[in-house]
Amino acid sequence: MLPHAPQFFTMPETEDRATVARVKEVAHEIGCRLKALKPDLWIIFANDHAEQFFHNVAPAFTVHVGGSASGSFAGRPFHWRVPGETGFEIVRELYRQGFDPAFTSTAKIDYAIGIPLTHLAVEDPVLPISVNAYLPPQPTMERCYAFGEAVGRIVTGLGLRTVALASGGMSHFPGTERYAEPDLAWDEVALARLAAGNLKSLIGYDEDELDRAGNIELRCWAAAAGMLGERRPDIVSMDPSWHHNYASLGWWGGPPAPAELHYPSIKPELVGLIDALHGIAHEAERRAEYLADRAAYAERFRLTPDRALRSSPSTTRRSSRWAPTRSCRSSPACKWTGPDDDA
Repeated sequence: MLPHAPQFFTMPETEDRATVARVKEVAHEIGCRLKALKPDLWIIFANDHAEQFFHNVAPAFTVHVGGSASGSFAGRPFHWRVPGETGFEIVRELYRQGFDPAFTSTAKIDYAIGIPLTHLAVEDPVLPISVNAYLPPQPTMERCYAFGEAVGRIVTGLGLRTVALASGGMSHFPGTERYAEPDLAWDEVALARLAAGNLKSLIGYDEDELDRAGNIELRCWAAAAGMLGERRPDIVSMDPSWHHNYASLGWWGGPPAPAELHYPSIKPELVGLIDALHGIAHEAERRAEYLADRAAYAERFRLTPDRALRSSPSTTRRSSRWAPTRSCRSSPACKWTGPDDDA
């Protein structure tokens, strides 16, 4: 997820050189890390600033299916090869999964695509996917996230190791009276959630809030987040300028390890033990069997020695009050329902 402010190329006198240098440095590191993964496919989600899809048609999502894409900005030419056949296959599969994207063979590359790809130093073929972030009515954040999830499923099914890029953000108000008032406080809260790995938090923003915060381009982030899933970024950088909060995030590590649940599912090898404990807690007859002969009760459930409920004859009578283990006290299966007094 990288910014694409035109000032990165035009560099007016009002632009802080040190801030731009930091943005480029972070992008360079992200680019090096991603290229080292040797991906099969690069996908970039970007808006086109209402330059191509404004007068004729404004699709929510547009997949490039040409053999190449070109453009220019501030005297810099852009040109990347496009894996058009892969683009067509993604479109076909999206149709089957309930999405109806447009596709184009001729859309040009503007600075929303050209700047981040230049900063990343990407030379491999790139598949551009345009997201209508600017022209109302735009797709919801939920729809953008779900679209990204679908693209992720498709490229996985195709066996393609894919880099997902998102261009844009954070807060800025180009062409308005709020141009010099980016909402840094809003951005810092949103960025903290993403830094913690909560990428799905993006779907909580509706179109009104995105517009008020100057963050309509986060729709592109939501699409990439759908592909990535919930995971902590390996790098997060916020470099605010007087007109634009430049936020950069990068992921190159693997998916997170499954969390250890406080209430985990029952492992197949523990079914017998759970059955034994449940019987003691809820059935008077089985509880009596346990109190009469713990070893025989354990044998009935084919428990391994380390799981068997063992007791000696000398303690059987005086241990009729069942004391649940610490790990069992909070489980409904282990709740004591019998009398409190010793039998």
